[in-house]
Amino acid sequence: MGVKKKKEVQVAAMTICHQDLETLKSFADVEGKNLAALLLHCVQLTDGVSQIRYVKQIVPLLEKVDKNGMCDPTIQSCLDILAGIYLSLSLKNPLKKVLASSLNSLPEFFLPEAIHRFTSRLQEELNTTDLYAYRKVIDNISSCMENFNLGRASVNNLLKNVLHFLQKSLIEILEENRKCAGNHIVQTQLMNDLLVGIRVSMVLVQKVQDFQGNLWKASNSPIWQNMCGLLSIFTKFLSDDNLLQTVQSTSGLAIILFIKAMFHPSEKIPRLISSVLLHSVDCTSVPEWFMSSCRSLCFGDVSESAVLFLCQGTLAMLDWQNGSMGQSGEALLLDTAHVLFTLSSQIKEPTLEMFLSRILASWTNSAIQVLESSSPSLTDSLNGNSSIVGRLLEYVYTHWEHPLDALRHQTKIMFKNLLQMHQLTVEGADLVPDPFFVELTESLLRLEWHIKGKYMCLGCLVECIGVEHILAIDKTIPSQILEVMGDQSLVPYASDLLETMFKNHKSHLKSQTAESSWIDQWHETWVSPLLFILCEGNLDQKSYVIDYYLPKLLSYSPESLQYMVNILQTSIDGKTGQEQSFPSLGSCNSRGALGALMACLRIARAHGHLQSATDTWENLMSGSRIKQGLIHQHCQVRIDTLGLLCESNRSTEIVSMEEMQWIQFFTTYNLNSQSPGVRQQICSLLKKLFCRIQESSQVLYKLERSKSKREPENELTKQHPSVSLQQYKNFMSSICNSLFEALFPGSSYSTRFSALTILGSIAEVFHVPEGRIYTVYQLSHDIDVGRFQTLMECFTSTFEDVKILAFDLLMKLSKTAVHFQDSEKLQGLFQAALELSTSTKPYDCVTASYLLNFLIWQDALPSSLSAYLTLQVACDNGDRPAAVVERNTLMVIKCLMENLGEEISQAENSLLQAAAAFPMYGRVHCITGALQKLSLNLQLVSEWRPVVEKLLLMSYRLSTVVSPVIQSSSPEGLIPMDTDSESASRLQMILNEIQPRDTNDYFNQAKILKERDSFDMKDLNASVVNIDTSTEIKGKEVKTCDVTAQMVLVCCWRSMKEVALLLGTLCQLLPMQPVPESSDGLLTVEQVKEIGDYFKQHLLQSRHRGAFELAYTGFVKLTEALNRCPNVSLQKLPEQWLWSVLEEIKCSDPSSKLCATRRSAGIPFYIQALLASGPKKGKMDLLKITMKELISLAGPTDDLQSTVPQVHALNILRALFRDTCLGENIIPYVADGAKAAILGFTSPVWAVRNSSTLLFSALITRIFGVKRAKDEHSKTNRMTGREFFSRFPELYPFLLKQLETVANTVDSDMGEPNRHPSMFLLLLVLERLYASPMDGTSSALSMGPFVPFIMRCGHSPVYHSREMAARALVPFVRIDHIPNTIRTLLATLPSCTDQCFRQNHIHGTLLQVFHLLQAYSDSKHRTNSDFQHELTDITVCTKAKLWLAKRQNPCLVTRAVYTDVLFLLSCCLNKSAKDNQPVLESLGFWEEVRGIISGSELITGFPCAFKAPGLPQYLQSLTRLAIAAVWAAAAKSGERVRDVPISFSQLLESAFPEVRSLTLEALLEKFLAAASGLGEKGLPPLLCNMGEKFLLLAMKENHPECFCKILKILHCMDPGEWLPQTEHCVHLTPKEFLIWTMDIASNERSEIQSVALRLASKVISHHMQTCVENRELIAPELKQWVQLVILSCEDHLPTESRLAVVEVLTSTTPLFLTNPHPILEFAFCQVDASIALALALAVLCDLLQQWDQLAPGLPILLGWLLGESDDLVACVESMHQVEEDYLFEKAEVNFWAETLIFVKYLCKHLFCLLSKSGWRPPSPEMLCHLQRMVSEQCDLLSQLFRELPPAAEFVKTVEFTRLRIQEERTLACLRLLAFLEGKEGENTLVLSVRDPYAEARQLTLQRTEAAC
Repeated sequence: MGVKKKKEVQVAAMTICHQDLETLKSFADVEGKNLAALLLHCVQLTDGVSQIRYVKQIVPLLEKVDKNGMCDPTIQSCLDILAGIYLSLSLKNPLKKVLASSLNSLPEFFLPEAIHRFTSRLQEELNTTDLYAYRKVIDNISSCMENFNLGRASVNNLLKNVLHFLQKSLIEILEENRKCAGNHIVQTQLMNDLLVGIRVSMVLVQKVQDFQGNLWKASNSPIWQNMCGLLSIFTKFLSDDNLLQTVQSTSGLAIILFIKAMFHPSEKIPRLISSVLLHSVDCTSVPEWFMSSCRSLCFGDVSESAVLFLCQGTLAMLDWQNGSMGQSGEALLLDTAHVLFTLSSQIKEPTLEMFLSRILASWTNSAIQVLESSSPSLTDSLNGNSSIVGRLLEYVYTHWEHPLDALRHQTKIMFKNLLQMHQLTVEGADLVPDPFFVELTESLLRLEWHIKGKYMCLGCLVECIGVEHILAIDKTIPSQILEVMGDQSLVPYASDLLETMFKNHKSHLKSQTAESSWIDQWHETWVSPLLFILCEGNLDQKSYVIDYYLPKLLSYSPESLQYMVNILQTSIDGKTGQEQSFPSLGSCNSRGALGALMACLRIARAHGHLQSATDTWENLMSGSRIKQGLIHQHCQVRIDTLGLLCESNRSTEIVSMEEMQWIQFFTTYNLNSQSPGVRQQICSLLKKLFCRIQESSQVLYKLERSKSKREPENELTKQHPSVSLQQYKNFMSSICNSLFEALFPGSSYSTRFSALTILGSIAEVFHVPEGRIYTVYQLSHDIDVGRFQTLMECFTSTFEDVKILAFDLLMKLSKTAVHFQDSEKLQGLFQAALELSTSTKPYDCVTASYLLNFLIWQDALPSSLSAYLTLQVACDNGDRPAAVVERNTLMVIKCLMENLGEEISQAENSLLQAAAAFPMYGRVHCITGALQKLSLNLQLVSEWRPVVEKLLLMSYRLSTVVSPVIQSSSPEGLIPMDTDSESASRLQMILNEIQPRDTNDYFNQAKILKERDSFDMKDLNASVVNIDTSTEIKGKEVKTCDVTAQMVLVCCWRSMKEVALLLGTLCQLLPMQPVPESSDGLLTVEQVKEIGDYFKQHLLQSRHRGAFELAYTGFVKLTEALNRCPNVSLQKLPEQWLWSVLEEIKCSDPSSKLCATRRSAGIPFYIQALLASGPKKGKMDLLKITMKELISLAGPTDDLQSTVPQVHALNILRALFRDTCLGENIIPYVADGAKAAILGFTSPVWAVRNSSTLLFSALITRIFGVKRAKDEHSKTNRMTGREFFSRFPELYPFLLKQLETVANTVDSDMGEPNRHPSMFLLLLVLERLYASPMDGTSSALSMGPFVPFIMRCGHSPVYHSREMAARALVPFVRIDHIPNTIRTLLATLPSCTDQCFRQNHIHGTLLQVFHLLQAYSDSKHRTNSDFQHELTDITVCTKAKLWLAKRQNPCLVTRAVYTDVLFLLSCCLNKSAKDNQPVLESLGFWEEVRGIISGSELITGFPCAFKAPGLPQYLQSLTRLAIAAVWAAAAKSGERVRDVPISFSQLLESAFPEVRSLTLEALLEKFLAAASGLGEKGLPPLLCNMGEKFLLLAMKENHPECFCKILKILHCMDPGEWLPQTEHCVHLTPKEFLIWTMDIASNERSEIQSVALRLASKVISHHMQTCVENRELIAPELKQWVQLVILSCEDHLPTESRLAVVEVLTSTTPLFLTNPHPILEFAFCQVDASIALALALAVLCDLLQQWDQLAPGLPILLGWLLGESDDLVACVESMHQVEEDYLFEKAEVNFWAETLIFVKYLCKHLFCLLSKSGWRPPSPEMLCHLQRMVSEQCDLLSQLFRELPPAAEFVKTVEFTRLRIQEERTLACLRLLAFLEGKEGENTLVLSVRDPYAEARQLTLQRTEAAC
């Protein structure tokens, strides 16, 4: 909504040659009224826009001339010059179109002469011989044919010449393209020229009138010969794979067009094209000219792409409408379809796949055109049941989830068209009962909702047959779709489908019902589920529904808003009353009706739907509800409420005073949001509000300036404009005050980020006015010294985001540093930046970089730096700011380089000394930072050239110093310590290699640790000798510190990182010299090559990931710059480097310098950079050749001694498959990569297996997408088997063969677990597939052959493999085949009489039965009767093998799985029928189950100390079945349960915790349902009166999980029922039981502690309610409970424990308050934590007054205000202790806590309390101790501030911030003490961080004197 300037149109001026200019001068008249004078004046102008005005005067001037004027030589010459001007203008110049448009209106008698002149000029153009001028001529031919009569006539006259020119130019351009191979910039331009030439040739054939006749078709006609020549060229282009595919595809179009124009008779054209497409051309039946021009298409090996593009030409260039081609045309249509289907199984290149999908969609459009012409012969071939439509459907189902959006869109077009095709074949019949549509609908509805293509197809079906038929199948479909809208990847598809459905439904209802009652039904179907989601859905779901679905619904049905508002308002009112009766904070995840209402109103206002309502939005919502929404606990409610205030469909709508007050209220409490997304939305919405204020202020300003004194009649403003403008100004000042106050010392990252972002938006929206544009507010006017210093201090934040925002904001302000800082202060800042740039803390150099850049851009550098310049910069021109910045940058870089050079020299003597005292990476980082902000247009080139040269040499020197550490085999521990002499000797070799010049004894000998029986850390530390680096350093203070291995490593890898980024930046920003003698470049070719060699060595030999990962970033910048470089030798460097490294990899062996460990270290990054930075368009030849080489290397090798190349290849492939830059271009190699990974997994070499596993993981992600769910077996990252094998057909035979090999040996007697490790990978792929809607139809990629092998894999001796085989089997068995497959599997199980069987086989088979049965039960839209019948048959088969669940089966694992199958069967039958007991009883199911349980170990028990594999699993399965049997018996017989082999009591007394835990879980679920009121019948009778049982269990349970569940159950029960029984049951009085519970809450771990606390609190509440009159009886217990609650709030405890305290306090606090319902503004509302703090302090102060406890309470509160005495002690200690360089001990990173916010709120409420109560201390002595302590603290603070160094806020940030916080606390305490003494008023109590520190300290001293 910001003010946008209209883009100025740039028009290049036309010019003429000197001869034409002289001609015009000779013919121009003195008065300047003739045409020559007009043209002369026109061409002398330099502005193209002005020339347009003169061009438009040409024809009106000629219209005044009579016919005799045609003989006037002036006019003839002018027409000739006009023709020359037209042909000289570029194609896109607006002047060309204006001139053509004007000349189209030329008087008729001038046309012959004009055509003659244009023809002669065009002939001159056609005679050109400059190949690089051909494009201009071709463009002129094209423009002549485009709405230009003179041009078209000229081309007609010169048709022969034009065709000859096109033929000649295409041949020469093609040859030039061949010669320029390798120079992709020139080649791209030449191929674009070819493309334009082909298109112009096609335009000629389509538009030139001569081609409409037959005269040119004579074989000796020059036109005919040129046409044959062009056709021959197009055929050559079509088959040339070195050209761009757009050139090839356009050639395909041109070939068909030329055949259509040249072939006679036209009736035979379809048959000829069919024969070409089918490779069945009969040479005897085709003309000779066709054979000579298109011989390669007739007899050659035509490529797939060529055939594809011919199909495209066939569909695009032939006329399919009205059946003009007859039967042969229909045959061609069908042949084209078969050819395309054949190509779809062959083409795998992404770009060709995209072409294929478009062409198939085009084919369906052509088919519709043919069917619309009433072609009866095609009806059977193109109806829904035909094979062609079946193949189309298969293509749609296979590609509807393709990664390419454009391809998915084409599948939608295809599906929509094939529905229309079927409609046309059954014209007149009823579509609804049509079997094709019915079957299609049901098959789609059976699919899972996670399939994106389902939404698209259902949307098309709705448009075709109507939504009512789909809703008739399942009315809950709208709710089902809304349920999946929590998944971001599905949201766009789901919302589009819902929109299609509700629109269709509304149209249908309106047409069916005359009354307005239809709207209620529509609301019930579409609006009610929406409101439920908005109130009760999860966070993501509601957010996506609001963003995607709600706007569409309201846009289509604005009248539904009132319906939604009424329902939600009623719901809010009802819930508010309920909350007052039962106060509860509620869940932070619950938005409720208020959130839903805010969302609806926000969307309605933003889209302008509130204007149609009778009341404005303000009347729909009370102010209290607005404020409640602005501080709601749920973040989305706050955002929606803010959006309601900020967003409007009118950018000039006036912002009301109430809105501004609410916004001010919002910013007070919402800046410290912890969610990045919420912060971003807040800042975005406020920026919209500021834009509204700015734009509406322009309107108000115009109204104010208007001379009319009457009131405005429109409703734009209700008050005088000047009043509104003043309100705007006050509001913006107030907002800025709040934002600057939020940048107080110690403010959190989120607060600073929000405040700085909003301030940046204000500076951007209310920019400095240009000219006389009115601006209502300017931020720079509100900037003073304090605020400037505050922004500067933001550079010290440990978060770079805050630094960036502060820097950008300072750059936007008109006032500079010079306004606020004196030269001494600026010198201090510069020195601080230099000091920070050598800090051992890595984040300090970032601060230094921003400080230096700030000083550079503010022109605030010390004057002493000017000595670094040899030439002074002239800054008198318009680019003065840029020149000053360049000069300053150059000075700073020279200064940094001088220091860096000295430090590198020191590091060459001692790297350890450098790491400890002056790590060099900070200097390099600052240099890079300065360069990155520099403009590319450098003026001081002569100064920069030696600087760049020196910078490169310095970078190489630095790299040489640190690279030995990075390139060593173990860079992480290069300060050596080891425990044996052999290791020490090896380390000594490394040390000698690394630092031969180092004098430190660490590099002279390796230290050997003494071996001991036990390690003592003190002894270990003592054995490590401290390294004294107190060697004198030039220009530096002597410094002594310890050097750790970490310091050395960080110094080295960060130095390498910064050098790499610096070199990359230089290559990216600085111009390269195309030739050595050139003066316009800074980097020579040799320097670029040196940089490339540096990166190669660094990436290929570094071992440290941090070093080579960031070197990759710099190297990418270099390769990108090389690819853009016009120098051919530089362009080819990446290709040369690539071949070199591939050759080195092929020849590598264990002795190679290339790192074969660490996933090949930097080698993959090196190759990745070379490939990813290349041109993305074209053939990607480098990628093809590289992948071919790597895949051949990654394959199995017989020579186990030379596996290093294979490991490298596998690691590189992994990196390339993970690289998103390569996109779909990498997909054609996925199949080969998968083969290499699976085969590599079988290698005996561990390194190969490891790399193969990593590669396979990357491939799984590339194929199935990034994992979007926590569940490993989630349905989100899967695809159909058909889609998988269609995209990767090579994997079908490979996986089948591999699976067969595995299956054939897994079952053998010699089978071993490790014989076929590849089984794991095979099953991992197969289990990610799922069934397709086309399963069951014949296909070459049938899933059937896999089934028997997967079944046999279930016999694997590896447990996990059997589980995977069971999951993998499910997608390969169709849903309707599952029952039969289950019965077959059950039949293979052994009988109890069999003597020989394998438990592994039984286990695998049962797992397959279980997973198949689970899939069958989850299937949707199955008729209940069929489902129950199939389950009954399965149950009968299961009973036949029931011995496997009994003791006859000795294996507990298989018994467990069989028991799970029985349990699943019972659940399935429960689902299939409500009254299921007769079915199960008739089958004897429960009787058999009772028999199993009776004979099981649950009844008889296990032998003593019995242990067997699968025991826990078996117990859990058996317990689940037993619980189901108990519930079934209870449902049958009611309260008195009979015929149950085991009871809940027996299960709870089991000796096995697995049994008890599952039983307690089942019972807890029932108790929770009963407690929450969700249970239909309350608590089951079976569970009544069990309190005594649970008390006994609680006393003796020693398993933590079970104990926790028992406590939860007791908490759910009413204490009045079981608490009186404690003395009888467990011999504890109710008080003793309470104490016992509190003891548990004090001592146990977190979960039990929180549950016990809840239970104890519930018991306390019970005692409080029962002992109303004698509460003192429980006073000791109450005191202990309060202490317990306090202890449970401590910071170190888990979040769960503290949340339990919140819940406890919320539920019990009303029992202790004198007024259970305190009067608060936001009482019983869900408020955010920020305002909750303020409310809590308000309640506390209110209670102190009510209880008359101000006298004892006030000193305590003032003590809170002042803070703990430890805070200042910590400040003092940190100031005086010797600094220790702990490398990663960062400053205090503050995410949330803000001390001064607490101080601010406490101070505010204390002042309010004291003002209202008028309380004063009864005696001065009462506060004397506090005054004395404040006075002492003031003195100490003053002393500490004086001890700080200059620019302490930067160099001693942590200490400075602590002192500032303590200073603010002390000031606040002083002001309150002064108020109590009657010395200060209210205005002194506002905490402000804007005062300069000197003034603050002065105030401190004054207050100290006053206090003393």
